[in-house]
Amino acid sequence: MYKKFEMELAGRTLRVDVDRVGKQANGAVLIHYGDTVVLSTATAAKEPREGIDFFPLSVEYNEKMYAVGKIPGGFNKREGKASENATLTCRVIDRPMRPLFPKDYRNDVTLENLVMSVDPECAPELTAMLGTAIAVSISDIPFDGPCATTQVGLVDGEFIFNPNSTQNLNSDLKLTVASTREKVIMIEAGANEVPEDKMLEAIFAAHEVNQKVIEFIDQIVAECGKPKSSYTSYAVPEDLMADIMAEYPMESMEEAVFTDDKQTRENNIFAMKEKLREKYADNEAWLGRLDDALYQYQKKTVRKMILKDHKRPDGRAINQIRPLAAEVDIIPRVHGSAMFTRGQTQICDVVTLAPLSEAQKVEGLDVNITTKRYIHHYNFPSYSVGETKVSRGPGRREIGHGALAERALLPVIPSEDVFPYAIRAVSETFESNGSTSMASTCASCMSLMAAGVPIKAPVAGISCGLVTGETDDDYVVLTDIQGLEDFFGDMDFKVAGTKEGITAIQMDIKIHGLTTDIIKEAIRRTREARVYILDEVMLKCIPAPRPEVNEYAPKILMMQVDPDKIGEIIGQKGKTINAIIDETGVKIDIDDDGKVSICGVDKAGIERAIEIIHSIVDPIEVGKTYVGKVVRIMPFGAFVELSPNKDGMIHISKLDSKRVAKVEDVVNIGDTVRVKVLDVDRMGKISLSLKDADK
Repeated sequence: MYKKFEMELAGRTLRVDVDRVGKQANGAVLIHYGDTVVLSTATAAKEPREGIDFFPLSVEYNEKMYAVGKIPGGFNKREGKASENATLTCRVIDRPMRPLFPKDYRNDVTLENLVMSVDPECAPELTAMLGTAIAVSISDIPFDGPCATTQVGLVDGEFIFNPNSTQNLNSDLKLTVASTREKVIMIEAGANEVPEDKMLEAIFAAHEVNQKVIEFIDQIVAECGKPKSSYTSYAVPEDLMADIMAEYPMESMEEAVFTDDKQTRENNIFAMKEKLREKYADNEAWLGRLDDALYQYQKKTVRKMILKDHKRPDGRAINQIRPLAAEVDIIPRVHGSAMFTRGQTQICDVVTLAPLSEAQKVEGLDVNITTKRYIHHYNFPSYSVGETKVSRGPGRREIGHGALAERALLPVIPSEDVFPYAIRAVSETFESNGSTSMASTCASCMSLMAAGVPIKAPVAGISCGLVTGETDDDYVVLTDIQGLEDFFGDMDFKVAGTKEGITAIQMDIKIHGLTTDIIKEAIRRTREARVYILDEVMLKCIPAPRPEVNEYAPKILMMQVDPDKIGEIIGQKGKTINAIIDETGVKIDIDDDGKVSICGVDKAGIERAIEIIHSIVDPIEVGKTYVGKVVRIMPFGAFVELSPNKDGMIHISKLDSKRVAKVEDVVNIGDTVRVKVLDVDRMGKISLSLKDADK
């Protein structure tokens, strides 16, 4: 007999079934939120994995199309590679969970979520986040939880907790906050220029809701939780660390790591490592832990200098940004390009414009999202960090960074009515030493402006770091962290936005949460840096979007027609529309609501296509003149094609002011003539005049 637990969460019932399914996993729950159902499991290997110096945690989020009553597309009719949404959900689940496992734990742990049913009122992603936290909490896997997660929307100025799919469409904020009992441990947000004060209010409101969920989880653990198992600690041996510090006192390590050049620092550490390898050549146990020991020693040194002396590895002040540079138009013939450099982080972004028909089609569990017209891709080659590695396509990190920059810029992308293009931005990482995702945001913004995309406001991004001491009030927040400060610090708090407000947040931490004061200071610091980057660097490089798209970009004009006329534009078996395309060289897309998009490189061709379509859909007006082609001649007159499906007749008496003996004396088949409409009878027959065309 399984156990069932229930609570009311944001007006809907959250139900957790324990010992109903998945009993061979270390922890498993079948979690219901409304009619959304997710199976969340936590499984750990019995023995540690040998030869690694990290915690091997894997997070999976498996979307099943049967959950929304669909059969997958494609030939195999089976779910394949994880969708982008699934990948991003895995990352959001991972971020609050990972810091709560022991740092020296080396057993493989897999957290899996199987989405089995989706209720549009209750997000499956949120359900999986809660299910994962509960599954680990009731398991015997070492874990310093629980944690809970809440989503927040902002509709008409009011916060909505765990909004449904309809509310999400109308929301100015999509915020996800995870908390422990005392602190906020993860923040992720996309927003329509939400002011900092409002964002802080939303974060702390979500934290309060999380406390109610944690109380609920505590009840489940008290009744169903397993005792936590012991494990083999892989902490660095104290005698090894002492011997290294004797060989290289802290002053030597400070001298090695405190430089503004990443390559110099790495060479210094490599030289130390080589000397120690020689020293420990006969001590296999110490030799196997050397890399981890040196890492911990560097970390201890950097943290001590930052926290106690406010000294950063490259000599900057704690609120100082590295040297900045910006350029546009660095790549010829593309539709838009820009390069943004911040210290040893350098991103080149290239924008491509295309017809709306080339927007990305999305297949997933969200029935409201079927296409994406703004796409941001991010690439991180190994050469950017001075390493050699075979490229095997984008991984979770690349997908996550691309999605963050996309989320940051999406609120300022113009609507289809204003700018009827599909837009793809690709950020190429040329060099990396901290926060390439925020550099991608800056480069992408400038590249969009260079391409002539009329964005609503320029967007910049920056990351803050953190080093904490023994107490909550012993900390230092660092503006614009470089790689070393990210590796050895406690936080990577990325914020992007305009001068008016925030458009995106992503917070990663390695400790058990942030206090209110730290969050407020990080938000304040990122705003100061963001405004500085916009005013002093980006807008000095390109002050506004260009008034027209690049010469190599396609030109697109839109027109609206009566939906009942769409069939006339297309013609039988596409004959009419294909004839227009052949004549003008344009590409034509027509929506079911009558929105016609005409795309081409030649503006004259676009204008001619619009003229032809107008001639098809617009009623023929008596007294108006038209240009048409003679398509048929009869003894009594000539037939002129006014549009692909509208012909009119010029009676022989209307060909000339003087008497005409033979039609061919005035016009022949293929001639282009200017005619005036004399009459349109109730049967639709059109009478034309050549001799009155100029009157």
